Amino acid sequence: MRKVLLITAALATVPAAGIAADLQEVVDARRGFYSMLGADMSVLASMAKGDIEYDGAAAQTHADNLKLLTAYNMGHLYAPGTSNADMPGKTRALPKIWEDGAGVQEKGMAFVQAVEKLNEVAGLDRAELGGAVQRLGGACKECHDNYRARDF
Repeated sequence: MRKVLLITAALATVPAAGIAADLQEVVDARRGFYSMLGADMSVLASMAKGDIEYDGAAAQTHADNLKLLTAYNMGHLYAPGTSNADMPGKTRALPKIWEDGAGVQEKGMAFVQAVEKLNEVAGLDRAELGGAVQRLGGACKECHDNYRARDF
């Protein structure tokens, strides 16, 4: 009887461990998605500031990448239980994300619109790129200021 109880107790912990691993995978995927956005945005910002030479074809490629990423349905990357309150030290996503769906959606749409504008002008010249990158950075900042903690 004791063996049955021990095996039952051990098996009962497997789903909990599996759920925790799944939530960590969600956080890892979410962070990976934003890393991809950041990689393209970093090059575009560096071109806009003149830190690296402006290259219209490369700028357009990075803008195209951002546009492609806006088509990705990222709803599953925001599973309940993946805020910084739920998983301290693992994510900077504030619980407010799950409390303010309308605000998150509004800021997300502003981001998409900024990416669309960027996509229209990225390959034209450095000045056009600069203005579009600035608008996109503002859209990113709006979300960060409201829904992302500064530190883990």
